[in-house]
Amino acid sequence: MNIWQALLDGLFATTWLEFIAVVFGITSVVLSRKEHIGVYPTGIINTTIYIYLSIVAGLYAEAGVNVYYTIMSIMGWVWWSRKTQDGDGLRITQSDGSEWLLAMGFFLTFWGALYWVLSRFTDSTVPVADGFASATAYTGMWLMARKKLENWLWWIATNIASIPLYFIKGFVFTSFQYLVFLALAVWGYVEWRRKLQSA
Repeated sequence: MNIWQALLDGLFATTWLEFIAVVFGITSVVLSRKEHIGVYPTGIINTTIYIYLSIVAGLYAEAGVNVYYTIMSIMGWVWWSRKTQDGDGLRITQSDGSEWLLAMGFFLTFWGALYWVLSRFTDSTVPVADGFASATAYTGMWLMARKKLENWLWWIATNIASIPLYFIKGFVFTSFQYLVFLALAVWGYVEWRRKLQSA
């Protein structure tokens, strides 16, 4: 069976729940690129559905990351809604060297911890990849909630890891979603960088 046939078979086998999750996920990323507050309510719908779908697929780290997404979406919604003294909300900023080190430490700690938990205490067949995709996503979500430009770089890494991860688990439409997310993350990085440079 070639990859195109597998893609078509997977798309036709997509459940209505996965389809709804994908639509809200893509909508959320589009709104994020535009710095629109709607990123958070649409994202919460997406992540709560994926908590269930990930558990069903045995992607336990991905289920955990979706719980984290939900919590961070609530926090991000609050942070993005606050107005500063000049009447503006949270602004896009770029990480300095110490913030980069902190993000890398955060990522490596989570990746190591997730790999250890998945390989020792679950029946996960892909603990390295599942842990990596989740750890990059944890890092990207934290930076997005703080409107750091680098959040998009972490999302690019997450998407690259998630495309094959979901494909091999039979969630072909979700795998396609991550391909769309990858394109949107590159676009988001370019757009936020332009806004930052023109500010």
